[in-house]
Amino acid sequence: MDRSDQDLDRLSALLHALPVDTMPMTLSELAGYVTGVLACTEMIPPSEWMPGVWGETETAEFPDEKTATDTVGAVMAHYNDIAEAMIRSPWIEPIYEIDPNSDEILREPWVDGFTRALGLRPDAWERLLDRPDQETRTTMVFLTALQEIYMGQSKFSGDETGAIDIEALDLIPSCVATILHQSRPELYHEDPAHPPHAPFRAGPRSGRSAPCTCGSGRKYKQCCARN
Repeated sequence: MDRSDQDLDRLSALLHALPVDTMPMTLSELAGYVTGVLACTEMIPPSEWMPGVWGETETAEFPDEKTATDTVGAVMAHYNDIAEAMIRSPWIEPIYEIDPNSDEILREPWVDGFTRALGLRPDAWERLLDRPDQETRTTMVFLTALQEIYMGQSKFSGDETGAIDIEALDLIPSCVATILHQSRPELYHEDPAHPPHAPFRAGPRSGRSAPCTCGSGRKYKQCCARN
């Protein structure tokens, strides 16, 4: 993603400044939400998806006009950045949260945001799943399973949940790439290896504890994954 850390920090601060009792989105939730909005087979206008950013009431309570302009502008800039990134490549690196106490990488907020975006156009996503593409269906089932674990609704055992958690951080970018090649084929029509109507199987990404493929000698999670 092209946005600088300073831009993302500013966006995060603007979101945190929203009334906490309405439960506005965090930066990670917003990133997942916007990715889901843009991955949909149907165009979803900002007037429809943006209210969800402000929280459960879907009503923005800005203290003044400048704050409103700055916050809406920053959210739209983030939306445009992800849209441009999708045009360049289906590999969209999620923005995960970091637990300040344990430094653990948290994928749950991103997945929650992505899942909330699916609820804006359930019929469109259902039609996508009706296509004869097992890879996309499996991907959607996996993302749904992650959300069910987060919501405490999973039927998996503790061991199974632990195994899913270990793989989730590395598999989510692959899931997004698989979905985009089916839901937004017009973005990648120039790729002869994956024609629009052929199933796309996203290859594996670098493991977070594996040596980074850039050749730096550092672990992937400490090198390119941080960007």
